[in-house]
Amino acid sequence: MTVSRRLFVTAAAAIAASRGTSAALAAPAAAPVADEPVFRIPVGPTDSAEVLVRKASQVRPTARQIAWQRLERTAFLHFGVNTFTGLEWGTGDEDPDVFQPAGLDTDQWARALRDGGFKLAILTVKHHDGFVLYPSRYTNHSVASSSWRSGQGDVLRSFADSMRRYGLKVGVYISPADENQYLHGVYANGSARTEHTIPTPVGNDDRPDGPVFTLPATDYGAHMLDQLYEVLTEYGPVDEVWFDGAQGRIPPDKVEKYDWDSWYTLVRTLAPDATIAVSGPDVRWVGNEGGLARENEWSVVPVTEKDYGRTDFALSYDAADMGGRDALVAARGVADYVQWWPAECDVSIRDGWFYHADQQPKTVDQLTEIYFGSVGRNAVLLLNVPPDTDGRLAASDVTRLREFRERVDRELPADLTLGAQVTRTPGTVTVDLGREREVDRVRLAEDIRYGQQVEDFVVEAFTGGRWTRVAGAGTVGASRILLLTAPVRARRWRVRVTRSRSEVRIAEFGLYRSAKG
Repeated sequence: MTVSRRLFVTAAAAIAASRGTSAALAAPAAAPVADEPVFRIPVGPTDSAEVLVRKASQVRPTARQIAWQRLERTAFLHFGVNTFTGLEWGTGDEDPDVFQPAGLDTDQWARALRDGGFKLAILTVKHHDGFVLYPSRYTNHSVASSSWRSGQGDVLRSFADSMRRYGLKVGVYISPADENQYLHGVYANGSARTEHTIPTPVGNDDRPDGPVFTLPATDYGAHMLDQLYEVLTEYGPVDEVWFDGAQGRIPPDKVEKYDWDSWYTLVRTLAPDATIAVSGPDVRWVGNEGGLARENEWSVVPVTEKDYGRTDFALSYDAADMGGRDALVAARGVADYVQWWPAECDVSIRDGWFYHADQQPKTVDQLTEIYFGSVGRNAVLLLNVPPDTDGRLAASDVTRLREFRERVDRELPADLTLGAQVTRTPGTVTVDLGREREVDRVRLAEDIRYGQQVEDFVVEAFTGGRWTRVAGAGTVGASRILLLTAPVRARRWRVRVTRSRSEVRIAEFGLYRSAKG
């Protein structure tokens, strides 16, 4: 890659603010973390089980991955021509004039998501049909070809402005598949990878001078680079770029081998703080669309590198164990690296990803179960809330988002460890609450700047003159929430790590009494 017109980019050193800190979760002082953590380490077919575990223990997340993990609740907004055709997967030959969101109100989206406790929202700027929600210079299959707002509409502009106005981070989904470009002979046309100048020059270009790249790509790969360039240079800071791996509904002998390396280079240069998910090196798909992580979810997993630099699963994407000791051994001979590749749990609030009037949102109980099964298991929740044909979130969905946040707040009210006396010994954190308190929720977190190390732990309460086990599990990672079957009353509590890969740093040991009401 070459870049002309020197671009000065300063990588962010600060990490996004985390949750409030209580006495019990204040970690002891530690040596500064290197600016460039080792987020992946090579592995080989002759590595023993012990060597694989040791390497996994040495993997560290990047600053952008730590910031992403702390978001906890993120949102998807599937919106486009499918919203108006009733399809889930478009065909690419839609009449752009079908797109008519007469009451588009992205401020309403942002308010509803903020009030629902979400920190970032991802808009489907382009789904598999190829219809683009901003006036791109590189396709006519866009809002500019619709009579909506006389061809002057720009959903992406409105979305990005509204999210920032209400304090949410901005994410973009740009589908690698493109049915419209297939119909135009660009997508999956068998072209060779050659060097392309990005952005591709166009007539009457009104853009100010910016960086110019020379990158290897197919004809379609260059088309994607041009659209990525537009999105990442004209709409303000982008915090997440979301790629899937879909190929589109094209003949089986037609395959587009995506130019991942060039796409990643462009994103890293133009949006250095953005996480690249889920066909990307920063975040992985959890393996299902039900919003649930594994009971023991590892952020350090064995991976392989395919198709021009794409990070891919060394094991099956839906493997029951993705990063435990057995998984590390099972991937031996297949994996190229062990990598910090945390899980994102995507699920829709309705049955479909796009809006359908005959569908209703999930119940509060269902969403709460999903929350504990994602955020409570070392993953980030990505909940889809699709705008309707008027361009607004349905009133029932808005209500459900608020109810969901209120329910989580009742499940995890004030942390009882605030102001408590804390004692730390190797592998154990003990909390004295000062008096007996009832507890039925326990929240734990490791200081993931130093990796993910806990393999087994127990939570104990001092009752009847002795320590009694009340809960336990395997992994902790960035967030682990345990629901006790019944409230336990005790003054002294402790978490004790019974197996780990390396030195453990517990950053959070919170105790709660739910007020579900």
